[in-house]
Amino acid sequence: MKLADVIIKKAVIPELLASDRDGVVREMIAALAPCLKLGDDVLPLVTEAVIERERGGSTAFGRGVAVPHAKHSAIQGVVGALARSSRGVEFRALDREPVHLIVLLLSSPDCHDEHLTALERVFRFVREGNLRRFIMQAKDSTEIWSLIVEADGMLGG
Repeated sequence: MKLADVIIKKAVIPELLASDRDGVVREMIAALAPCLKLGDDVLPLVTEAVIERERGGSTAFGRGVAVPHAKHSAIQGVVGALARSSRGVEFRALDREPVHLIVLLLSSPDCHDEHLTALERVFRFVREGNLRRFIMQAKDSTEIWSLIVEADGMLGG
């Protein structure tokens, strides 16, 4: 599985407007909604599923990265968004540092193996220090997308 198969290109956010964790989740799901054809009635439910998952334990594992994720019946397969925050967002990270790079993953409840594979792929992706730095320096979503595609080639598929 390649990261470019999971992250939706139109859901790459080069600079988040939100300044708190829940706002980030809302903004990222709003970016995914038109791509997934999620109705206004479903958006709050999917958003609440991710926020509830965060309440159970932060998905910010340090190094300025968080990977919020959840399963919901309105989602088909495994899909994701990637966002960047230059100023950083408090996400209750293990290292107590603000988060600058967020990868949101959503999946169908019946996609357990695919969900885990996507999480593993994201973790491999964000462990690369140079890649994180390049994403933070990218000028726009087009450059960030190019880095995702390039990383897929470097990390193997």
